Amino acid sequence: MKTQTLRQRLQRTPALLAPGVYDPLTALIAERAGFEAVYLSGGAVAYTQLGRSDIGLTTASETANVLARMADRVQVPIIVDGDNGYGNALNTQRTVRDFERAGAAMIQLEDQSFPKRCGHLESKTLIPAAEMCGKLKAALDARHDGDTLIMARTDAVAVEGLEAALERAEAYLACGVDALFVEALRSAEQMDLACGRFAARTPMLANMVEGGKTPVQSVDELGARGFRIVIFPGGTARFAARQLQDYYQSLQRHGTTQPMQDKMFDFDELNALIGTPELLAAGRRYAG
Repeated sequence: MKTQTLRQRLQRTPALLAPGVYDPLTALIAERAGFEAVYLSGGAVAYTQLGRSDIGLTTASETANVLARMADRVQVPIIVDGDNGYGNALNTQRTVRDFERAGAAMIQLEDQSFPKRCGHLESKTLIPAAEMCGKLKAALDARHDGDTLIMARTDAVAVEGLEAALERAEAYLACGVDALFVEALRSAEQMDLACGRFAARTPMLANMVEGGKTPVQSVDELGARGFRIVIFPGGTARFAARQLQDYYQSLQRHGTTQPMQDKMFDFDELNALIGTPELLAAGRRYAG
């Protein structure tokens, strides 16, 4: 699926459900499960590449490297979190160019100051709306393909309140962005207010974080409210971390993987998933 198809897909119902992924393997499994798009969050990069929190420690190049390997492995569109552009308007342009080359179908940019942090953590700070508009215009000018979509995110609900967040979103939409993301809406009523103001004009994204600030709802519920993109960005990493914790504790306790084998792929099953037989066959075709 190409980026133009993502633009077209966002004009249709039902809402697009994009699960969180953090490497080529998770992206491949999501694609095989039938998802039409996947989402690479800055938090997932921090968790899996650094083993650290989402508090602005990752770099644009680290995310671009993960993104490029994912785009080489799957065909579905990848929506990627560009954090706050990793700097000013010129840094944002470089981020957009790097992410576009790496295979992003949509790049999300937010209005937090540096260092940014996960949208569901406390004590976020913002740049002025006018500065964010400059960064968004720079991002739109930087893309080479008009079908590389730019999404504007505002974190203002937690800092300045809902109405200020909606005013910021209005200004960002006027810059010409392709979608809006009002982060950390606190209630169904706030979701309805945001969608009531914008959903008829542009795709709106709903961010579902288990244990976060926003009530977790299903894609069908959120689609009925007016959202056209629904992400569960960190669920994959949280699930994998819990399962790996159980696996390692069992291995340490028993000295063998036998108690966990009914929850694992065996050697051949994993090779079938990642396409080892097909890869070896391709290699034989090129043999001298």
